Amino acid sequence: MASNKIIIYQIFTRLYGNTMQARKPFGTIEENGCGKFNAFTPSVLKSLQEKGITHVWYTGVIRHATMTDYSKYGIPRQHPAVVKGRAGSPYAITDYYDVDPDLAVNVDKRMEEFEKLVSRTHRAGLKMIIDFVPNHVARQYKSICAPKGVRDLGADDDSTQGFNPERNNFYYCPGQQFTPYFDLYHGEKTPYHEEPAKATGNDCFCNAPGQNDWYETVKLNYGIDYYAGGIGHFNPIPNTWKKMLDILLFWASKGIDGFRCDMAEMVPAAFWGWATSQVKEKYPNLVFIGEVYNPNEYRNYIAAGFDYLYDKVGMYDVLRDIVCHRRGSHDITHAWQHTDDIRDHMLYFLENHDEQRIASDFFAGSGAKAIPALIISVLLQQNPFMLYAGQEYGERGMDQEGFSGCDGRTTIFDYWSVDTLVRAAKGQLSEEEKALSALYNRILNIAHTEKAIANGKMFDLMYANQQYGGQYAFLRSCKQDTLLVVVNFADQPIDMSVNLTSHAFDYLGIEEKTYTATDLLNGTQHTLTLQRDATVQVKLQPRGGVVLKL
Repeated sequence: MASNKIIIYQIFTRLYGNTMQARKPFGTIEENGCGKFNAFTPSVLKSLQEKGITHVWYTGVIRHATMTDYSKYGIPRQHPAVVKGRAGSPYAITDYYDVDPDLAVNVDKRMEEFEKLVSRTHRAGLKMIIDFVPNHVARQYKSICAPKGVRDLGADDDSTQGFNPERNNFYYCPGQQFTPYFDLYHGEKTPYHEEPAKATGNDCFCNAPGQNDWYETVKLNYGIDYYAGGIGHFNPIPNTWKKMLDILLFWASKGIDGFRCDMAEMVPAAFWGWATSQVKEKYPNLVFIGEVYNPNEYRNYIAAGFDYLYDKVGMYDVLRDIVCHRRGSHDITHAWQHTDDIRDHMLYFLENHDEQRIASDFFAGSGAKAIPALIISVLLQQNPFMLYAGQEYGERGMDQEGFSGCDGRTTIFDYWSVDTLVRAAKGQLSEEEKALSALYNRILNIAHTEKAIANGKMFDLMYANQQYGGQYAFLRSCKQDTLLVVVNFADQPIDMSVNLTSHAFDYLGIEEKTYTATDLLNGTQHTLTLQRDATVQVKLQPRGGVVLKL
């Protein structure tokens, strides 16, 4: 490989290895099954590495609220009124020092099974990322696995104070009972009771969150006084900061390689700067990936120690709209220019657990229609790319699983299995799905094998090709290796006359001559004459592209 450009494969761990196909809406774990840590065998992990994957993000590892009763193992039972779905949200953490018992074959040895997965992942030449959920916890958070001497979140809070920057881990509504706008019994004999009510995770500071709030979670206090307009109190260091640093160091000591930090922008950048510096002092190669959606805050969070940030409201939104023919391809240029000074820190993606599947009826209706967007996301820059398990097969996400209805997303709340992943494991993919997967593999591996992608410069050709609103062209070059990449978002074929400016030749050091170019996507050869301020003809299939190596 020319280098190790980061390609992250997000796996919803509970779903990935589950081959049961009952798929009963609102089904229990016994009825619908559940994936396990041991589903990630050496051969499975090797197959991921061969796809071009470098990092696996195992989503939903840390123990979270669920309706499944594990009390016989000493795990506190959760009241179903404050659990979303039978399986529960992986972002409603009930014990930061434990792993999800659903994922273990032997519940009593669940941490040992996780540690073995870390080792298997590394032996396969892959790196491991897990979630860190810093902004909120489950309403009934209670750690049973914290190291000796670690005080639990909220154990020392003064709940008569709505906000206490030094002492309280939670925000409170003193004198008010938790009275949300939904049923607090949920089939139980006694209702869920919380008094005083704690503030809800999505910055809902009243005692009555609604169904659309993150009602199953409680907001953590990092020293921001929201009751007084968001004033920060960071000196002395808030107690929550110290507890969360200990949690980060606990998981880092397990040998993981990175954290995907959920809703990182809802936690002050001051905390991240304080915490990441201490974690990286002990574990210098560990990476932090931040879910940050406000572009005005990108540089603050990078300065606070984040290695990579989601490029959602920029590149993702632009590419999705172009795939759906809601805007023109020139907006790609505006998207990358907006973050050009921090381009190596931006994480591109086309799917994740929060977003709708490309092949769903709510997006493109077909995974193949987004191939031009995939080529751009992977090959435009040197920055990381992430894909979601099943994306490479055209998973549609159109099941009606239970708590998660038919919304084009793969559920994160229900016990379920993913159709394309099950059929891929059994060797039952259709020819169309096999072809899509093979194309993904080629594109991802180009990012590793070609120096021009892994280490080279990029030159955007669209300012000289304004006449094309449904196509996109750029050059990548490193020393003697040059690639011409052209894609077509249109539903019709096109013979594109790509203008090559003198500036491109000077910037990349390209020699004017006739080349025999190879299309790295299919191996075909093409004769191209490259001259300053002249055009080169490129034939493009509908929703296709070429990666021509000169």
